[in-house]
Amino acid sequence: MKTALLAATLAISSASFAASAPKPDSDMKMVLDTLARKNPKPIEKLSAEEARRQPTVADATMDVIRKDKGSFVPMPVDSVVDREINGADGKIMARIYTPKEVKMGEALPVIVYFHGGGFVIATNDTYDATPRALANGAKAIVVSPEYRKAPENKFPAAHNDAFAAYKWVLANATSFNGNPMKVAVAGESAGGNLALNVAIMARDQKITMPTHELLIYPVVGTDMNTESYIMNKDAKPLNKAMMGWFVKNYTRSPDDLKDSRINLLSANFKGLNPATVITAEIDPLMTEGEKLSKEMQKQGVTVDYKNYEGVTHEFFGMAPVVMESQAAQMKASDNIRNSFQM
Repeated sequence: MKTALLAATLAISSASFAASAPKPDSDMKMVLDTLARKNPKPIEKLSAEEARRQPTVADATMDVIRKDKGSFVPMPVDSVVDREINGADGKIMARIYTPKEVKMGEALPVIVYFHGGGFVIATNDTYDATPRALANGAKAIVVSPEYRKAPENKFPAAHNDAFAAYKWVLANATSFNGNPMKVAVAGESAGGNLALNVAIMARDQKITMPTHELLIYPVVGTDMNTESYIMNKDAKPLNKAMMGWFVKNYTRSPDDLKDSRINLLSANFKGLNPATVITAEIDPLMTEGEKLSKEMQKQGVTVDYKNYEGVTHEFFGMAPVVMESQAAQMKASDNIRNSFQM
């Protein structure tokens, strides 16, 4: 009897969250509708190789821009250069963005940015919009490293590559006109996880720490029954089933979920420099991002947290078509730029 009552209570609770699932604003809906017309297959039913070929929200955003303006042109920066750098176990590629309107010979601050994709899919091409926006907004050089993907390379391959890339930037910043004493980290989704881990590892290994951590809807928890997971279990472009697929592909066993590099909510944040945490209302990861902010603050880290309503996971790079993205990019760029003055 008690079991049946508990089940009924949980069912009612889940239905209540589902009924109150937030709706996208008009800008966001336009992108989602465009993506839907591309008929992407549910990646949780695909192999990693098949999933990597699916249309993305970045594709949909470019289509919306083309429809409005007749063509798509990425945000202009001074230069974009692909360069081979040292990973943890061999060479990896990195893309270096230099902001426009820079003074000749001036050493610029650097942002090491890690793209998202659940440690399985996506590349620098997919996430090209964010580094461009941060470069111009923060007036900094952005280095966006690739990293080994799962399931071909399981945990902690991506984490190890991310830290190796950060160390490479510290050692080689002057070669691309960067200032190795003014380096911040940033990341979206899985990349947010990598960025925060890099800051923790820099502290623990007593090397130059990032001046700031920009964490955009970061993957930082392992509980897939939070309020936002329940409320946004069927959301697009990221839902609960997809997150389960990412975890299954990246982890070696359930024990990996206990590792604080994946379950960052259990990590030690003491001594880190200030952070910006950005979440989206229509995103399974919203609750854990909010919890991260509170836990970091509890441990003495200054955090600027903002949840953007009416938008979904991946909204940050959509500034040409989604107004909330413009606001988020301005906040992120201002906070990083200010960290270089400290």
